[in-house]
Amino acid sequence: MDNELDMQDRKILAALQEDARLTNNDLAERINLSPSQCSRRRARLEREGFIAGYHARIDREKTGFGLVNFITVTLSTHNRNNAARFADLMARLPEVQEAHSLTGEMDYILKVVTKDLRGLSDFVNEMLLPHEAVQNVKTSIALETLKDTSALPL
Repeated sequence: MDNELDMQDRKILAALQEDARLTNNDLAERINLSPSQCSRRRARLEREGFIAGYHARIDREKTGFGLVNFITVTLSTHNRNNAARFADLMARLPEVQEAHSLTGEMDYILKVVTKDLRGLSDFVNEMLLPHEAVQNVKTSIALETLKDTSALPL
């Protein structure tokens, strides 16, 4: 894998990040490349993993997920097996949009969406707290989202 991005590659990525539905001709026109060059570059970016996939951005609130919750988790013991058990749990829970290992006081921070407070309570009390890997959980509910993007500053 080359891992080198030139300015044209970055323009392709930025354009697709803004609108992944661009046809090859529209993309080529937007970044001022020939359609064949653009197609080859796009295929290489996909093949080399710079483009990890194409996804629809679904409106969270319109689909009934009214709460964004940030949950910090401390593990019961700090060893590989326990961390692996927790990672397996995270992979199985569709409510978890992000899970990050941290330095400092807490071991993980999770971004979790739920329909309402009852959903948050059920998630914490039925999924997290009973799990053998988990010792402590602290929750915070987002009151307002000022920015929500997965776009990279290309």
